[in-house]
Amino acid sequence: MKNLPDNLAAALLPWYGAHARDLPWRRDVTPYRVWVSEIMLQQTRIEAAKGYFLRFMAALPTVQDLAAAQPETVLKLWEGLGYYSRARNLHKAAKLVVEQYGGRLPADRKALRALPGIGDYTAGAVASIAFGLPEPAVDGNVLRVCARLTCCPDSVGDGKVKDAFREALRAQYPPERCGDFTSALMELGETVCLPGTPDCESCPLSSDCAAEKTGHPADWPVMEEKRPRRVQHRTVFLLEHGGRIALTRRSDKGLLADMWEFPNTEGDLDEAAALCQADAWGCAPLAIEPCGRALHIFTHLEWHMAGWRIRCGAAPDRFVWTTAEERAARYPVPTAFRAYKKQI
Repeated sequence: MKNLPDNLAAALLPWYGAHARDLPWRRDVTPYRVWVSEIMLQQTRIEAAKGYFLRFMAALPTVQDLAAAQPETVLKLWEGLGYYSRARNLHKAAKLVVEQYGGRLPADRKALRALPGIGDYTAGAVASIAFGLPEPAVDGNVLRVCARLTCCPDSVGDGKVKDAFREALRAQYPPERCGDFTSALMELGETVCLPGTPDCESCPLSSDCAAEKTGHPADWPVMEEKRPRRVQHRTVFLLEHGGRIALTRRSDKGLLADMWEFPNTEGDLDEAAALCQADAWGCAPLAIEPCGRALHIFTHLEWHMAGWRIRCGAAPDRFVWTTAEERAARYPVPTAFRAYKKQI
């Protein structure tokens, strides 16, 4: 593997100054705002995260506010972003920051890395952007840039490759503009050195890019073959009694932990089986109608769902029976059930 070109900062920083996007977290930069934005941007597109970030900051503008919030408040603000463990870890980490650091995020990569939900990338991003430390933030976008600059023959999914690029970048950090250098690398990967076909004509590093010189820059980075996702069939119930809809809370561990959901079971139940299930729950079903099929894709799992709407003659207390106003204000229901949320 070739070495990274020398002095990337000299080419990247003027380009970043001219082309940086106006993003909410780049205004009024504070460690807390940088941290929250980076957690939101994990597995989430920038355009999708903007509104959530502004809403979150309006509701919980400081670490102390986040630490003092109820878990359901945090999850409700996160509702629709997915990967809800990010929100739970953010909340846990805020409490630790208040308890151990007096409400100030530590200006140290290792201390940041020790907080729940903060990995190598996020620790580097907060350390460099918020505190001006020469700490690289190496995510998929930055790995793609580095792999193309060097025609890296190894999979960027290999931890050793990531570590090697992190150390190579650390040596190039300009002492006075660490945050801008990190942001410039991210910006290049997000807007120019794109997956698939990169926009090499707009790239400030194209003259030093080994992949561009081959004429086939899209051949990099080398990726590991993805494993197929596991498929799970589920039946979702919209149980209605007296104008209220039943919700139940998921376990505090595992997939969608602590979130509220419509009652559901494994398997693709037909009408008769769905009625039997509702009766077994003590709902005394009176009428049933189908409410469609839906697909939701998690990282390693697909839910193939069939839905039934059932009018019930009883409201067993195993469920929470909610109004539309209560669901909007208090009960975070994950995006996985979006197709059914629209029907109530």
